Amino acid sequence: KANAGLDSVEAELEVVKLQIAELLEKQASLTSKRKQLLRRLEEPCDSTQASGSGPAMTKQELLRYENDDFSWSTELEQNLKDVFQLSTFRPLQLKAINLSMSGKDLFLVMPTGRGKSLCYQLPAVCSEGFTLVVTPLVSLMEDQLMYLKSIDVEAVSLNASSSKEHAKMVLAEMTDSKAPFKLLYVTPEKIAKSKLLMSRLEKAYNAGRLSRIAVDEVHCCSQWGHDFRPGERPYNCTPTTLPLPPDYKLLGILKRQFPKVPLLGLTATATGSVLKDCQKILCVPEPITLTASFNRTNLYYEVRLKDSNSDDSVSDISALIKERYKDQSGIVYVFSQKDAETVSADLQGKGVNASPYHANMNPEDKSQVHRKWATNKIQVVVATVAFGMGIDKADVRFVIHHTISKSIENYYQESGRAGRDDKPADCIVYFGFNDIFRISTMVVMENVGQQKLLTMVDYCQNVDRCRRSVIAVHFDEVWDDEGCNEMCDVCRHGNDYITVDITQHAKDVVQIVELAGSLDEKLTPLKVTEAWMGKGPAKRRKMIQTTTLSRLEVEAIITSLLLQGYLSEDFSFTPYTTYFYLKLGGKAPLLKNQSHSITMKMRRTGLDANTVSTTQQTVQESFRQEAFGPADEGSQIFFSLLID
Repeated sequence: KANAGLDSVEAELEVVKLQIAELLEKQASLTSKRKQLLRRLEEPCDSTQASGSGPAMTKQELLRYENDDFSWSTELEQNLKDVFQLSTFRPLQLKAINLSMSGKDLFLVMPTGRGKSLCYQLPAVCSEGFTLVVTPLVSLMEDQLMYLKSIDVEAVSLNASSSKEHAKMVLAEMTDSKAPFKLLYVTPEKIAKSKLLMSRLEKAYNAGRLSRIAVDEVHCCSQWGHDFRPGERPYNCTPTTLPLPPDYKLLGILKRQFPKVPLLGLTATATGSVLKDCQKILCVPEPITLTASFNRTNLYYEVRLKDSNSDDSVSDISALIKERYKDQSGIVYVFSQKDAETVSADLQGKGVNASPYHANMNPEDKSQVHRKWATNKIQVVVATVAFGMGIDKADVRFVIHHTISKSIENYYQESGRAGRDDKPADCIVYFGFNDIFRISTMVVMENVGQQKLLTMVDYCQNVDRCRRSVIAVHFDEVWDDEGCNEMCDVCRHGNDYITVDITQHAKDVVQIVELAGSLDEKLTPLKVTEAWMGKGPAKRRKMIQTTTLSRLEVEAIITSLLLQGYLSEDFSFTPYTTYFYLKLGGKAPLLKNQSHSITMKMRRTGLDANTVSTTQQTVQESFRQEAFGPADEGSQIFFSLLID
């Protein structure tokens, strides 16, 4: 009896320790958030802050750069209208341009589509010599060069695919005072590996020809912000699962060799920690940081659930494009190169004018797809993340994710390619249970890969918080839901969810995983799902509590348990692949406490938040039966109160 009592006390102590740890974690999170908010209230300027070791600019000093009384102001205004065909500056553009023209080092954090490129293109036109633009993708170069050519601004590029004749001409013109080009686009690889280029840059610098350095997508410099994965890399760099590629680390040579040239770093997604990393890597001692709000009011955010049958989701996407976006331009993002080919072929088979785009295609074929899409000869590009960074097509009416992105940063950047003309555009992500584990095995080696992925999963699983509020938290921005103006599915459809107690369900799932562990077996998420639904071996079915819930409900509960820490990831590596298994999470022991409960929120309307699901009553009835047993008048009334 004493031993049994001791075991009981020990188990209870473990539960208490977990509860204390959970509360301490919550306290630390709230304390950190409180400090951030206090710091924001104390900042000298609402939209602008100085970073680095040097003294911050005062609000009055920064306001000075919003004026149009500088020696270059008249020329700026003239070229804005005559060359770029724009009548006014967007928020922060004039301030950023004036700071850069006055020789300040600057980091500009601005949402995709808000006009970051103008902040170095216009100064380039108004300055002597040329601006060096470092970009991570050849597709970005091509897009910018096409645009600049259309407005008669001379620009050139140097990358791995440049011919010897072209490279020789560009290198010669870098030191020629009569050379016509105003912008030179290069990849980081060129900076790191071409001694001839560095030699020419040094001569251009000494001759006063190098007027400015712009590092576009500057977050790629940071190991925390670097997005590319094996097979989707912009050029010959190592996978992101390894330390930061040497060509990125070596970009610091630019400020060390050319200290008098102002540097402008541009990004849509960098957090404070990423910018600090970039500051060190680029050797910029005291940059000024301008940060615009992440919010783009014209974008509508929506999440749609998809089941394991991918054909259904492609059919849904096809119908959506043909009905809602007839003759309108868009992008469909997919997980892999293979998916790009198959989804594109499926859409073509359903009458959608689509073409694939991925890193393994012939460069000429990629350029052709890009040009045809830019000129509206192709309606839809079905692409991996190799496509789109820096793409500046204004009339993209929809960005659809066939598979979820691997992080909020990626999703924000990719979805931000919609609606750059400020007209309404849709950002829709299809969220499937299996996608979580496909992407998990891809990011497993990254320092915070799993954490970032689960944040993206939480964005998709969420049914009660404004989509923008989830994004705002990630970018350390305070958000008022009223600012959404019903431009996300959650805000538009109101309280379209039910809160369900899933404590018993959690215990059943934990029992399945525990049983597998006792038998020295590992279960994939698919095996756990099937076991709980009674589809496993008959012998095992007798040892566990199965469920009558639908597959979508089962998957939602397992996902919720993973997000809340009752389940955890367990990876197994082979020479050929990585396997994902489920194991008990740190909070699993809490379920031994009879007073401990878990709830989750689920959509009332099943798969489509725009219509009332025909299966709603079935869903509610299955939860009622599992929670309360066979129907009687009392339990039916109680459950009605619970969901209403």
